[in-house]
Amino acid sequence: MAKKSAVKKPNPADCFGENVFNEKKMKALLSPAVFKELKKTLDYGFPMSKSTADAVATAMKDWAIGRGATHYTHWFQPLTGITAEKHDSFISPVSDGTIKMEFSGKQLIQGEPDASSFPSGGLRATFEARGYTAWDPTSPCFLKEDAEGDLTLYIPTAFYSYTGVALDKKIPVLRSMEAVSKHALRLLKALGNTTTKKVTPTLGPEQEYFLIEKEYFMSRMDLIMTGRTLFGAPPPKGQELEDQYFGSIKDRVSAYMTDLDQELWKLGVLSKTRHNEVAPAQFENAPVFNTLNLAIDHNQIVMDTMQRIALRHGLVCLLHEKPFKGVNGSGKHNNWSLSMDDGQNLLEPGATPHDNMQFLMFLAALIQAVDRHADMLRGTCASAGNDHRLGANEAPPAIISIYLGELLSAVLDKIEKGEKFVAKDASFLHMGVDLLPRFPLDNSDRNRTSPFAFTGNKFEFRMVGSAMSCASPNIVLNTIAAESFDEFATRLEKSKNVKKEASAIVAEVIKNHKRVIFNGNGYSAEWEKEAEKRGLPNVKNSVDAHKAFTTRKAKDIFAKYGVLSNEELHSRYEIYIEQYAKIINIEGQTALKMAKTLFIPSVIRYAETLSDAVIKAKQAGVSTKTQSQLLEEVTFLLESAVKKTAALESELAKAAKIQETVKKAETYRDNVFTAFTSLREDIDALETIMPEAAWPVPVYSEMLFNL
Repeated sequence: MAKKSAVKKPNPADCFGENVFNEKKMKALLSPAVFKELKKTLDYGFPMSKSTADAVATAMKDWAIGRGATHYTHWFQPLTGITAEKHDSFISPVSDGTIKMEFSGKQLIQGEPDASSFPSGGLRATFEARGYTAWDPTSPCFLKEDAEGDLTLYIPTAFYSYTGVALDKKIPVLRSMEAVSKHALRLLKALGNTTTKKVTPTLGPEQEYFLIEKEYFMSRMDLIMTGRTLFGAPPPKGQELEDQYFGSIKDRVSAYMTDLDQELWKLGVLSKTRHNEVAPAQFENAPVFNTLNLAIDHNQIVMDTMQRIALRHGLVCLLHEKPFKGVNGSGKHNNWSLSMDDGQNLLEPGATPHDNMQFLMFLAALIQAVDRHADMLRGTCASAGNDHRLGANEAPPAIISIYLGELLSAVLDKIEKGEKFVAKDASFLHMGVDLLPRFPLDNSDRNRTSPFAFTGNKFEFRMVGSAMSCASPNIVLNTIAAESFDEFATRLEKSKNVKKEASAIVAEVIKNHKRVIFNGNGYSAEWEKEAEKRGLPNVKNSVDAHKAFTTRKAKDIFAKYGVLSNEELHSRYEIYIEQYAKIINIEGQTALKMAKTLFIPSVIRYAETLSDAVIKAKQAGVSTKTQSQLLEEVTFLLESAVKKTAALESELAKAAKIQETVKKAETYRDNVFTAFTSLREDIDALETIMPEAAWPVPVYSEMLFNL
């Protein structure tokens, strides 16, 4: 077989951002006066004049058309959890029957998609269809290239109703970022920093995913309809040998990852790290940190691009939090931090964190925020898919806790006691081999079992599900952080001795909120018992977790900081509860159809084969013990599966009749989900005793190991 010639890939430095209308291109294509005004909008949110908008739109259109684009779309993030788009061409008619290519500032800044079919949670009546998209200039426009090489101009936008209510995830993100900056600046000023003009939350979301053959995907109704396998017995080998994690990347997967990186780099996404994850056929992509709003947009681009590129390789990318029972699911590690406009990280402890009052104040604010609003942080990671990860078969648990490490924990312990912390000399790690360098020992190890871990200069929120938008978790993080910054700043502004008051605040926070700090094994049963003693919430399902957003506390904090009105907040609760019920209904209906049309008929045919074998053995005068025992076992499981299929069908019918949203969701959780989970036990047991050739769908050993 001839060796496949390697296609030379472009240098990342040459192709990075080539499909993005970024600042470099704007500076080159716009007049100095227009670019100067645009920069004020980009950096500090100043309003943009009509003339500037028109100039930007013309330059953007010329650039896009010059690259071969014929259409543009206002790209937005409705409350479906994914993105939405409606494509319009640049053409406009001319009186002589020809066309011209036009794109005005008005078309750039505002669009009007039909809003009637997007979830609103009661924010508007179904017949009220008008919705608007508004350009978010802080997120650069880009050209998206399809498999045929055709390009479309994408304009990141906010999505709101005729009455100005937020119908999307972007508007609350931008509001929460403003709240963080406003109150972080107040806190910095109270601590003596008068030069910083803006504080920006930053984000680096690590994205986990599975890859399987497209052929297997198309043969599994459950994967097509729900994104996860509703049936499937464990393979002989899973992840117990731990040989997949950081293992050698197979050529086919490497080719996919290379194409993925190239596509992401062209879109300006800072794709940095790629590796094999814990489970077989599981992988991870991680970017460099970016401004939070842009990082959220980029993660949506990453998820979309992962799935598109996979199809080009004859693969399917699975983003569901738990596509395969019994092996690790997928999360999206939400690395969050705060940056000042001079580039300094507010969560950087420095060499002497015990003497760094600025760092200690911001750290204390986040400890208070997380403990005080643990229920909302848990709720923001709630989904039908993520229920299979949190508090179920694997960590992170459903209990919110903070990992700080030994050094910071020791520093805070001394502060609480009013004692002086004495730093030790730097330690060095020596591996016992002279030729290997001696490394300075980090202040603490990492803790992969903690849902909210401090990892050097950021917090890693590990609860976020792989298929989820990063928006909701960060809206909550920003808002609860703003509240603590506000409280601390107010106290310092009133104080005559800022240094003494700051020390008192840190000590109070440790005393009142240290219950949320836990440096041990978050996976252990002992921690669950200990957390209960500490009074930490442990909410194990989405229906209950979402209730955090119906409390007076939640309504007050979102309204106070202008992130979500009571009306907007309640709408999201209604939408997410309804989505949960719909997802479980789809899973139940899919399980029912697979049982009726695939598994039960296949088992009946196999039982008939066994019955024939028993008859033939009797006629031949030989023992029928083995055949009879197997036939009896198959028949027992078949009869049980038939009964459970009927029970599932009954529960689905009952749940469908319920009108009240929460009651409906609870019924799907308690009755429908339980019914098809019980049915799975029999179907999976049958899979283990039937010949592979007689089984109607690809099994785990095929899907997880044939790449």
